[in-house]
Amino acid sequence: EERLSLADPEWSDVHVVTGALKLFFRELPEPLVPYRLFDPFIEAIKLPDPQEQVERVAELVQTMPPPNYATLRYLLAHLCRVMERVDVNRMTRQNISIVFGPTLLRPERELGSLAAGMAQQNQAVELLLAHFDRIF
Repeated sequence: EERLSLADPEWSDVHVVTGALKLFFRELPEPLVPYRLFDPFIEAIKLPDPQEQVERVAELVQTMPPPNYATLRYLLAHLCRVMERVDVNRMTRQNISIVFGPTLLRPERELGSLAAGMAQQNQAVELLLAHFDRIF
């Protein structure tokens, strides 16, 4: 078994660690937000009332399998802490959503319009981050 030390210089670049994290989630057989919830998530962010959007997404999150729920909650809590340091890292909610949206929430089959699909995935992750305390 290979042992890694985060003190090694190769891990000093935060982009390496972030890239590894994204790769881990992208390589899962099913995304962290299960395929069955992709369409309901997208429909929820399309609701005209922002309050309804949050309520519906919160309901959907509660239906996730416990390991997925716990992992998503933990990851998003960490990303909220990253956003608190926006003055240093320039990672706004929108930037984080662009980076993690397509990794955490993706359809089982590619959508017709890749750009539109990615925008909706990003919006869903933005909503999760913006209303973390209400959703979790």
